[in-house]
Amino acid sequence: MWIVRATVVTPAGMLADGAVEIGYDARGWGRITAVAPTPATLPPDAPVIDAAGLILAPGFIDLQLNGAFGHDFTQRPEMIWSVAAQLPRYGVTSFLPTIITSPAVTARQAQQVLLAGPPPGFTGAQPLGLHIEGPFLNRGKKGAHNPAHLRAPDLAYVRDWSPQTAVALVTLAPELPGATAVIHHLAQQGVVVSAGHSLATYAQAVHGFNAGIRYGTHLFNAMLSLHHREPGLAGALLGDGRATIGLIPDGLHVHPALVKLVWQTAGARLNLVTDAMAALGAAPGAYQLGDFTVTVDETSARLADGTLAGSILSLDAALRNFIQFTGCTLAEALATITTTPAQLLGLAGRKGHIAPGCDADLVLLTPDLQVVKTFVNGRSAECGARNEEYHTNKLTN
Repeated sequence: MWIVRATVVTPAGMLADGAVEIGYDARGWGRITAVAPTPATLPPDAPVIDAAGLILAPGFIDLQLNGAFGHDFTQRPEMIWSVAAQLPRYGVTSFLPTIITSPAVTARQAQQVLLAGPPPGFTGAQPLGLHIEGPFLNRGKKGAHNPAHLRAPDLAYVRDWSPQTAVALVTLAPELPGATAVIHHLAQQGVVVSAGHSLATYAQAVHGFNAGIRYGTHLFNAMLSLHHREPGLAGALLGDGRATIGLIPDGLHVHPALVKLVWQTAGARLNLVTDAMAALGAAPGAYQLGDFTVTVDETSARLADGTLAGSILSLDAALRNFIQFTGCTLAEALATITTTPAQLLGLAGRKGHIAPGCDADLVLLTPDLQVVKTFVNGRSAECGARNEEYHTNKLTN
């Protein structure tokens, strides 16, 4: 299949009037086989999508998603595939289903859901492993996590956590007793270890980086405020340089002016996440996040005491917000949800780029960055109903 006449976002820059060829293996999974200017002639039997006037970007990757479309992964891990089927409407082609602090059996159930694979005929975003957020969190920064399930770091508890058992990323508080051994073990297993929900000082955070932490969960939220005499975890994440930084750009979790300052400081280490919960893609109302009921209005999700409890931000909206907040280029903004998370997960050769050999995870966007059509492994997936007119007016097969 060919996608032609698009503005293609490539590692070398924007390719105007570009074309991408997708080849398929015996399973029907597509990889990019060529990226070039649109040729004057194409093979007569090749399916062609004419994307004139549209932008072709790499598929989006969300490293922190608690649920969507009315479903909470911690309450019902079996709904991961149902949610995954609908995420391409936001340009998401892969993600980390996030399990927050809960009994140990919950993570095991979620692992089994991913290890069992998708249901027959599944088309949708690809889970790349779990993000397990907890239970090794600091009670002083528990946020929307149930303190009844928090516990001290324990090597026995994580003995079967690895990418091979569907665990990709773990958030913990590095200052807790026993955390260093757990960080070292998980890092050796290939799990990305993240610092979050923490009261760590700057020195404790750096000690965690030395042990193997390589990510920071939702910068500024659920950690000590940045102080000029004690930078804390936030200062360590910004200044140390070894960790990728997760940030929620909904304008509520972090002020837009500070989002811009983080971008100016962290640059290519910045990763936008949604931290979206069950209300994403659903109407305002009452929803679950783990054990707690969350009240959702048109802009936010909060516990009864007003604590922010995840977000209702979609990843395409995060992209648009980030450009508005920072004034960065489209290519720079896209990197925060494509190449940067792919590199963190060790998938840079497969995902996050439009280049020969990469998975054909692609998103067609309007000039104002609305999602028109999403491809996962070269297969057309669900797209935004608000852009239905582009199916008939802009895209021809």
